[in-house]
Amino acid sequence: MSGTEPAQEWAVVINGEEQYSVWPADGPALVGWREIGRHGTREECLEHIAEVWTDMRPLSLRKRLGEQA
Repeated sequence: MSGTEPAQEWAVVINGEEQYSVWPADGPALVGWREIGRHGTREECLEHIAEVWTDMRPLSLRKRLGEQA
């Protein structure tokens, strides 16, 4: 990338299992994923995910284990 090109903006996305990822902000998220409103550099988005995604288990597993408790 040259010094005149803007840095790519990324978006934080989440799926129905509450799993996070990053996606280029200039395009729509993949089917099954939605933006959560957080944009920035790829590194900023990954830092945000590291802060908020503290339980990596899919939502369906968390619910199933919660029912067994």
